[in-house]
Amino acid sequence: MAYSDKENILQLVALLKAHEVRNIVLCPGSRNTPLTHTIANHPFFTCHAVTDERSAGFFALGLSLNGGKPAAVCCTSGTALLNIHPAVAEAYYQQIPLVVISADRPAAWIGQMDGQTLPQPGVFGSLVKCSVDLPEIHTDEDRWYCNRLVNEALLELNHHGKGPVHINVPISEPLFRFTTEELPEVRVIERYQGLNVYDKAYDDLIARLNRYTRRMMVVGQMNLIYLFERKICKQLYKHFAWLTEHTGNRTVPGIPIKNFDAIIYSLPEGSTEQAQMLPELVITYGGHIVSKRLKQLLRKHPPKEHWHVSLDGKVTDTFCALTTVIEMDPFEFLEKIAFLMENKPTDFPRRWETLSKQLPEPAFAYSQMAAIGALIKNIPAESSFHLANSSTVRYAQLFPIAETVEVCCNRGTSGIEGSLSTAVGYAYLSKRLNFVAIGDLSFFYDMNALWNASVRPNLRILLLNNGGGEIFQSLPGLEMNERTHRFVTARHTTTAEAWATARGFRYTAVHDADELQAAMADFTQPTETDAPLFVEVFTDKAEDVRLLKEYYHSLRKKEGPTA
Repeated sequence: MAYSDKENILQLVALLKAHEVRNIVLCPGSRNTPLTHTIANHPFFTCHAVTDERSAGFFALGLSLNGGKPAAVCCTSGTALLNIHPAVAEAYYQQIPLVVISADRPAAWIGQMDGQTLPQPGVFGSLVKCSVDLPEIHTDEDRWYCNRLVNEALLELNHHGKGPVHINVPISEPLFRFTTEELPEVRVIERYQGLNVYDKAYDDLIARLNRYTRRMMVVGQMNLIYLFERKICKQLYKHFAWLTEHTGNRTVPGIPIKNFDAIIYSLPEGSTEQAQMLPELVITYGGHIVSKRLKQLLRKHPPKEHWHVSLDGKVTDTFCALTTVIEMDPFEFLEKIAFLMENKPTDFPRRWETLSKQLPEPAFAYSQMAAIGALIKNIPAESSFHLANSSTVRYAQLFPIAETVEVCCNRGTSGIEGSLSTAVGYAYLSKRLNFVAIGDLSFFYDMNALWNASVRPNLRILLLNNGGGEIFQSLPGLEMNERTHRFVTARHTTTAEAWATARGFRYTAVHDADELQAAMADFTQPTETDAPLFVEVFTDKAEDVRLLKEYYHSLRKKEGPTA
């Protein structure tokens, strides 16, 4: 029997099967015919025909209530869906797992006097645990997104209590092409909750963990310092390549690889050397990763498995390869697995460590990168370092920094607004010296942060001013004429001197390498002064871009043998 040719339907039905949603109530209609046909003709499902959607919803609720396994109800578009609302409310307050599947018109036709159309996504509001609106699939990204959304919805049926979810499925005409012979192989995301060492599920995880030799830990932003026991460090460190950034702070059991972005850039695409550096298993914890290159590498060359460990248990599919969500404290997870891993040799971590050590620390001529490097080289060991978004957080990653320096950055959404205000607020309660590295657009956008009576003398600001948004000038594939360049990079001739001095800062302007060296000697003194300090470094935008490109070009190795 052939199934519908609509890929979003095929993904949905295959995942309903994988998540063992067997009992499905089918209501009559034309828009949901591709769904009905595909479900009804697959031997896995037990189907029930109910004409009245209101009754169908409650019938499905009864199926789920008797046995506790989720049942589904599938209806056509329009007011048919609204009739299921009472059953959804009952399922929500009784905490009964119920899947509502609604066929829909394409979004373009909502509100255009087309039959049986109304805004269906989110129609149940707060009475469902999860509501997703599937895309119609035309690209690989659509396929990944659709798969992720269905997994998210079905995982939520039993997450922190049971309850209903809603999956809305837009379906374009023609509706009745049934040409697909088999359901596709689909990625199934699983979630482990409340694990302990006595769970059989935990045994399965450990077995899978020991299956791989090329294992990688990627640690995102974490605003804390976690001290692992020495014996745990020794056990854990040898099994993984540990990648993190300055924003991860000290949350890795051992010495992390922080210059991985440069390592990735140095590896010729498709080479044997690159292939040897690719992981089979990636485990992530913490927040955002800055490196776009790491994301691109793992999306293009996905690992066999990606596990994400977090207390909230959310589906976070950064590399488009997520297979497992482990809902627990990541440090508790690491401590549990430390002594359960097989002690078999693997040279994968050593490969990363060797390349990391082989890369020389960059030495830039006078530029924004040189200014960041000078600050990092001289920053007191027991201080806090605030990075604004855009260029500064990326430049800082080029240089090694003492693990005792606490690094802060607004990477939750990665916007430039509020970078300085956050640092000012943090410094007010801090007993440390607080250094801020910030670009010109970020600073002038948030300059009111200094219009604040709570600015303390422990604050020191390094402003990198090259007259505009330098990072936009280096965007790949963007060729700008003079007019476009003016607006995209927001060119300006503004200086912060008057504002900084008016707000009580001791101000220093820097225009060359000698002035930079002299300014840093005072700026990084480890004792608090009687006033906050402000250093404004003026550089040439074109020269900054040229030097950065030159540096990355120097990293690129000659093309080696292909994998």
